[in-house]
Amino acid sequence: METILIVEDDSAMMRGLKDNFEMKGYGVVCARDGEEGLNAALDKKPDLILLDIMLPKINGYEICRSVRKEGLQMPIIMLTAKGQESDIVLGLNLGADDYVTKPFSIRELMARVEAFLRRRRTEEPEVYEFPHWQLDVRSRRFVRGGKEVKLTRQQFEVLHFFCRRPWRAMTRDEILNQVWGYSSFVTGRVVDRVVVSLRRTIEPDARTPVYIRTIRGVGYKFEPQEEA
Repeated sequence: METILIVEDDSAMMRGLKDNFEMKGYGVVCARDGEEGLNAALDKKPDLILLDIMLPKINGYEICRSVRKEGLQMPIIMLTAKGQESDIVLGLNLGADDYVTKPFSIRELMARVEAFLRRRRTEEPEVYEFPHWQLDVRSRRFVRGGKEVKLTRQQFEVLHFFCRRPWRAMTRDEILNQVWGYSSFVTGRVVDRVVVSLRRTIEPDARTPVYIRTIRGVGYKFEPQEEA
């Protein structure tokens, strides 16, 4: 049984989330303040964390930072009443995988949780296949329409990173750190340029991208297209 840790100080919301996820067959661990939530995350090592940001004792940002510092890689979805883009970006840069803004649809949240857990059950494939193209990780080949297309190292690494993290909101800083490294002096504009070049390569129409979506004020989200 997969376990979900819910860190939320609103009792009514906690109860509703707990009931819905238990009805779906998940094990649920509840924490009503940040200190309790961090301890549960480190001790229980749940399969996914639903994390409120504004919490007593320790806020959600610090929990996220501490969990990632310990090397734990379970998906983290932030639950936030804040609409400020800077708050969302901060959480994503600290290692959160996605966010939902209160009030939210419980059905949408559960669908996101199920999608994250479904992908977590599978190991990384050697070849990512989509309707119009394939990315072969082992041989480092990109094939479009049956023909190999040469990618630069940065293009390949960014696309590979996107493929490993589908449906997740990613900031420019996160992409920079993963592809170029923390010690790199390149800026977010470099990410934008690589994304533009990738869109010309993988999108049916680069002017209306369906794979690499822009999230205003945040960064990008890779949305696999599974049907031709």
